[in-house]
Amino acid sequence: MNPLLKIKTFGELKAAKYVTKTIKDELRDNLISALKNKTSTFKGIVGYEKTVMPDLQRAILSRHNINLLGLRGQAKTRIARQMTELLDEYIPFVAGSEINDDPFHPISYHARHQLEILGDETPIAWLHKNDRFVEKLATPDVTVADLIGDIDPIKAANLKISYADERAIHFGLIPRSNRCLFVINELPDLQARIQVALFNILQEGDIQIRGFRLRLPLDIQFVFTANPEDYTNRGSIVTPLKDRIQSQIVTHYPKEIAIAKAITKQEAKLPKAQTDMVKVPEIIYDLIEQISFEARTSEFVDAKSGVSARLGISALENLISSAERRALINGETKTTARISDLWGTVAAINGKIELVYEGEQEGPVNVANFLIAKAIRSLFVNYFPDPERFKRKKETNPYDTITNWFNSDHDIDLLLDEEKQGYESKLKKVDGLKDLVNLYYKSLPEDERLLLMEFVLYGLASYSQLNRMALDSSMLFKDLFSSVFNNDDDETGKFGAN
Repeated sequence: MNPLLKIKTFGELKAAKYVTKTIKDELRDNLISALKNKTSTFKGIVGYEKTVMPDLQRAILSRHNINLLGLRGQAKTRIARQMTELLDEYIPFVAGSEINDDPFHPISYHARHQLEILGDETPIAWLHKNDRFVEKLATPDVTVADLIGDIDPIKAANLKISYADERAIHFGLIPRSNRCLFVINELPDLQARIQVALFNILQEGDIQIRGFRLRLPLDIQFVFTANPEDYTNRGSIVTPLKDRIQSQIVTHYPKEIAIAKAITKQEAKLPKAQTDMVKVPEIIYDLIEQISFEARTSEFVDAKSGVSARLGISALENLISSAERRALINGETKTTARISDLWGTVAAINGKIELVYEGEQEGPVNVANFLIAKAIRSLFVNYFPDPERFKRKKETNPYDTITNWFNSDHDIDLLLDEEKQGYESKLKKVDGLKDLVNLYYKSLPEDERLLLMEFVLYGLASYSQLNRMALDSSMLFKDLFSSVFNNDDDETGKFGAN
């Protein structure tokens, strides 16, 4: 138990020589200690070590209010919440205070009155750092009363006081967040007239409620989050308010697949039963993240809206569930994720992307299929030779044996829920497929080599070396040219084979 919690009165607090600090000084002092000791200050925040974190640390050292500016799914709220780890474990306040009054610097009528009457016998309570985080989502219906407060006629009547008495005020969220971190998410969504109400609190430290002016030097660390102003037409941050927020820090999406994978693995909620049953090779993790990277540059996806890191997290969860479902259907206790399981992520992708007009015309399912195919094409050359290279150079094409097999009127139909034996036998009957994978990855386990054999088929289809047709419950691979001459229709539309 923290020895401070034994202190119950203001006199005991003074005898213990407790030194009070503002919240900004708390954050600053504890950050200085963490930097000196080289301890982690923001655990679980991956990919910002050389970009966002230095800016954030500079803002804290400068005692600044902060605006985190970035697209959705860039850990803005998580950063704000983790700032509580830089607070002292407990702080004292006058017991019964609505606004966590510092006994050394009381600002509310209640605290001033208690200290005046009881003096050193004034009761003290303690506030834990986890209770010093207050969050409000900015929505158009937020009012000044919600944030600042309002005159409470019932309280005035009960106390038999006039509305001009400060005791008649019902404090809003911000005064009740005194000595706390106060976060307003999606600040541009707050109506301009409500943003104006924040001016004095940020700069002069007073509040005005229905013409009642009250000097309240609140001690608050403000953290705002916002999407870029051109994200939507819903609103923007009014210029005078932006001017009063001392540090604006721009967040970003992961710049590398490795960082994106680390975030997804950390955040995905996977029960042990699933992870025990389903093995996920690294190539699958790479493909999951590449889908997000493709979406962020796709002509069908609204770049201003962004593509959240939650796409990769949800997609991984869906993919593993797809593999688990297949194993359960086939009575298998163990399985390895397959390329075909990526099509189980379509539902996750659909909910995480905003489409532009052209994307809406194609439809969300077709766009999701397109992004998966693009991810396969982009990563294929990281594992196998670029098929395009052999169109230009007179080299032996390592894919000739495979494509010639399909050109000889062969095809394979891989069921999405194919049991292990059928999956293996179908892949191994394709001439040259096993040999190609063994040439580059002979040391890998058998299940991963089978996965790479499947990957080759999808990769060749993405490079228009084979035709891939998505049927209701399977993927049919066949000779590209015969399907063209026979005028076969791809049920997935123009995105099916690429």
